Amino acid sequence: MSRRRAHIAMVGIPAVSHVLPSLEIIRELVARGHRVTYANDPAVADLIEATGAELVPFVSTLPVADNTWPDDPIAAMNLFLDDAVQALPTLRAAYDHDPADLYLYDIAAYAARALAEAQDRPVMQLSPTFVAWKGYDRDVATQIWQLPGADAYRAEFARWLAGCGASTTDVDAFSGRPARALALIPRAMQPHADEVDTGTVTFVGPCFGRRAAEGGWTRPAHAENVLLISLGSAYTRQPEFYRQCLAAYGDLPGWHVVLQIGKYVDPRELGDIPSNVEVHSWVPQLAVLEQADAFVTHAGMGGSSEGLFTGVPMIAVPQGAEQFTNADRLVELGVARRVDTPEATAETLRAALSELVTDPDVARRAAALRAAARAEGGSSRAADLIEEMLR
Repeated sequence: MSRRRAHIAMVGIPAVSHVLPSLEIIRELVARGHRVTYANDPAVADLIEATGAELVPFVSTLPVADNTWPDDPIAAMNLFLDDAVQALPTLRAAYDHDPADLYLYDIAAYAARALAEAQDRPVMQLSPTFVAWKGYDRDVATQIWQLPGADAYRAEFARWLAGCGASTTDVDAFSGRPARALALIPRAMQPHADEVDTGTVTFVGPCFGRRAAEGGWTRPAHAENVLLISLGSAYTRQPEFYRQCLAAYGDLPGWHVVLQIGKYVDPRELGDIPSNVEVHSWVPQLAVLEQADAFVTHAGMGGSSEGLFTGVPMIAVPQGAEQFTNADRLVELGVARRVDTPEATAETLRAALSELVTDPDVARRAAALRAAARAEGGSSRAADLIEEMLR
């Protein structure tokens, strides 16, 4: 397909779990000669600028830095709406005099769709998690809209849509039904995948690259098996859970353990560290998983996708949001055991690992899902589809 150099704008939020999934797509678009601008908070500037994209800064009001998200779903939804309302004037100041040929946006970056519709420009959502299916309103949304505060939230959203220049003024359609979307997850992780509108949504699978900037990891020569333990970037304030992991897997014959504890826990809180365990505040997760034999994960969509992409059996310990749904899905796929945090004792965790690595069906299913995830096309296919929208 012949290509023309275009201005493509990506608009995101500063949560790392929302930035990482699409970075390789941005890198690919830049490599193909497009001018790519990326609007986001300067807190994630290093990640964005490493792709070759130009940062368009705006200050986000989301509580990403201190991870103080409310438990109430409606309160959390209000935070995203408030962030969009305050971000839109900055985006207009940047893009009204320099409009993009095509806007890409994260599922939570509502201001991007409003801007694109006001400018009558094509727009595509890049979803880092599962998307709505035909029965979503019946299965999920109806329950959410019955929660306290939901009516006020919907009314405020509708008022904003009526005055911001968006052509889509229905709240449900604007927030939940994109005109075009790429799902950056394995199709295997999508609930009710057969009910997803494939005329609107395309599953391109995980978009992973070499992630050279994250560094590498070398498997110790003496390690017969490697276990990675990580609760991601947002749910890591769990010292007691880490202590149970050390009791379960510390000095376990034949196993080398990589334990990521995040920035909220001091390693001294964990007590004595067994000789077969290395403890870090952060690790290049995909690099470790490429060499790992098992994975204890919080079952965020990023971690779940990485586990499937590398064919590594998982112990899912969900912490919040959609992670409980993801954990159940991994169990359904036959590649995981779910252990909820209150039941995550040393004995339970050790038994789950033993069950996983001794079950030949788990290994067979993990290999099949690994092949399927890699066949979905990733960043190259995503870039092809984005360029099709430019024609």
